[in-house]
Parts: sequence; structure tokens; C-alpha cells
Amino acid sequence: MIIGIGTDLANIDRIQGTLDRFGDRFRNRIFTETEQRKSERRLDAAGTYAKRWAAKEACSKALGTGLRMGIAWKDMSVTNLKTGQPVMEVTGWAKERLESLTPAGHEAIIHVTLTDDHPWAQAMVLIEARPVPSGTPETQSP
Repeated sequence: MIIGIGTDLANIDRIQGTLDRFGDRFRNRIFTETEQRKSERRLDAAGTYAKRWAAKEACSKALGTGLRMGIAWKDMSVTNLKTGQPVMEVTGWAKERLESLTPAGHEAIIHVTLTDDHPWAQAMVLIEARPVPSGTPETQSP
């Protein structure tokens, strides 16, 4: 079942301007070290940052809170599988919120997709609650 959905659109030129103006102060406040390494390796670093910005906004919306109620920017992080597929990881309060949304006997799966077409970067996050197969430790009685 779907327990959350969020989308966001970011302007790459606006992100570039923020990077130019605030540099590491902005990078370190918003993005994890992994996200920064990925972005800085790219020819279009601002586009990569913008997609991750949009993903964090979309994830906070899917969690039903937006960026309030204790969710920090770094509580949400976009990494990539070897295939290039983006993956959203949550920690801290974002993880606690996700756990509170997930029904008993289910596991939460966060799906994320990113795209850009200069000057726009877009992200969509869908949170699925998938039943845990019976007989697994999460569903067995003590």
C-alpha cells in the first residue's frame, strides 16, 4: 500500500547561485558527505545538487511533514546503486517518522526518481508499505 507521496521541482540556476554565494556553508548544511562527493564529481554539479535538494523536499512531503517537526536536511540522503538507480536513505527523526507511518507487519520501501532538464530538476518520492512475508522474525511472536 502507498503510505506517502511527494514531489518537488528545483531551479538549477537558483541552486548554482546559492552554491556560488554560500559554498561549503550551504553544502555542509544540506548535503551529506556522500551526496557532496557524488555531486562534485559531476560535470553539472549544480544539477546534481538540485536533484538531491528536490528529493529531500519530496521525501519530507511523502513523510507528511514537509521540512518541519524536527526533520533535518541530512536526515534524508540520496545515494545510488551500482546501476545508477537513486536510493533514498533516512535517519534520525525522518526514520522515526517513517517507522510511525509503517503499519505493523509491514516494511517501508522508499522509491525515488530524479530527472532534470536545465534549468529544472525534479524528484518524486513514493513510500510503500509492503507486507513482511510470514515466518520472518518481524512477524513471529516471541
